[in-house]
Amino acid sequence: MDYLTTARNDAHQMLDVMVIGEALIDVVTTSHDTVEHPGGSPANVAYGLGRLAVTTGLLTAIAPDARGISIENHLSSAGVILLPGSKSLTKTASATATLEPDGSAKYDFDISWDLAPTAPTYFPKILHTGSIATFLNPGAGAVKSLLEQARTHCMVTYDPNIRPALLGSHREALATFEELVPLTDVVKLSDEDARWLYPQKSLDETAAHILGLGAGLTVITKGADGSQFTTAAANISIPAVKSKVADTIGAGDSYMSALILGFLTRGTEGFAPAVLEQLGHTAAAAAAITVQRPGANPPTLEELNIAIEAHSGAQYGGS
Repeated sequence: MDYLTTARNDAHQMLDVMVIGEALIDVVTTSHDTVEHPGGSPANVAYGLGRLAVTTGLLTAIAPDARGISIENHLSSAGVILLPGSKSLTKTASATATLEPDGSAKYDFDISWDLAPTAPTYFPKILHTGSIATFLNPGAGAVKSLLEQARTHCMVTYDPNIRPALLGSHREALATFEELVPLTDVVKLSDEDARWLYPQKSLDETAAHILGLGAGLTVITKGADGSQFTTAAANISIPAVKSKVADTIGAGDSYMSALILGFLTRGTEGFAPAVLEQLGHTAAAAAAITVQRPGANPPTLEELNIAIEAHSGAQYGGS
């Protein structure tokens, strides 16, 4: 099935961004209660883009069950198009997130991931993927095939969003990651991801290594310590925005959504240092809003613009 052409016809407009990857239900457990939120890193990125008024489609794998319907309604509320072929499972995946006192989360997963192969004839301006979908077979193979087809037609962004419990051996996961990087333009990862993938390297060394594999830009987010943007010509550090943290669920995904928005609006300007600083400020502002709210609840474009205006002249950081 030609997902992208079908999506274009169904939506009556071209997609700005296509996101490929898992959508699931986050079952958030605290010492007080248990609450369910639609989640999954790629789905969160798609939802965040929709909230930022970007025309976005998500190619995923959910079931036509209650949780799947909840995910579809959630995405639809932000204007995200669930692409044909996405209702392919018999049970929608879930991730149980147990919150620590500092707001950080530990995950246990109940997930299967499969995606039918496709040969699209239409590509969006930006294709984004990442997380479980790029590591977990059999679906990971289909994702790689789509990246290979998209590579020369549009910008490709990638967030590995490492979940060690699902990745098997470190050697296999690292090999998969390093096979995908040459198919991408931008790799965004957290400092935890970077240290898991390359425990013997500093963050600067990891960023340089990823560039050496073929990416044009590496972005490493470091929570309260900000973020760094690395290209062949620049290494830019941006301090963090101080925020009262409800939890960190979806913060990195919100950062990624705002980063993609920046690439859409400033794409012809490349990765010049001044451009990267502005992109970092905007993405960090989005993440700072998200951590103040429970679950993966990214800002609207209006909220983001208000935050940027309120902090005009201040420095922003990563998630």
